[in-house]
Amino acid sequence: MLDWLYRKFSHDIGIDLGTANTLVYVKDQGIILREPSVVAINTHTGEILAVGVEAKDMIGRTPSSIRAVRPLKDGVIADFEMTEKMMRYFILKAKKPHQFIPPRLLIGIPSGITDVEKRAVVDSAKSAGAREVRLIEEPMAAAIGAGLPVNEPFGSIIVDIGGGTTEVAVISLGGIVCSQSIRIAGDELD
Repeated sequence: MLDWLYRKFSHDIGIDLGTANTLVYVKDQGIILREPSVVAINTHTGEILAVGVEAKDMIGRTPSSIRAVRPLKDGVIADFEMTEKMMRYFILKAKKPHQFIPPRLLIGIPSGITDVEKRAVVDSAKSAGAREVRLIEEPMAAAIGAGLPVNEPFGSIIVDIGGGTTEVAVISLGGIVCSQSIRIAGDELD
């Protein structure tokens, strides 16, 4: 009974929370949002003025009292409060009009992050309004998304170059056999 209610008045959302861009996927709809991971705030009042594309468009075109910040650095949360507000904005944009039950989230994380960094992602998502939060390592998500045979007894290699991290992983039998994550990526490349 509750499962039917949850499906009717909520939905599942996948978020690729990247240093440069955030992608939002909604089950049965595909990727519905692809926006820069930027938040514009009024430095005098702390008020959020814009998120995503709007905030990025403000960079270099605003008075000194308005600052555009990237709440993620090198693939992990650098500013918890701004990340929470950014996620809340993206969740609200993905919500159905009649949805009153908070969504479940699946969030991609770099494979090399610490337990503290993982906890920050979960806490931020729950504070932003998620009912339940699950994490998936980005190389595994990339392999599944690319249609690679992740459950087979042979290795598939994934190279994921994001804005803040580059990850290389070998995936076999449903798990990551070995991986390396470095905090040099697209933002550092010319």
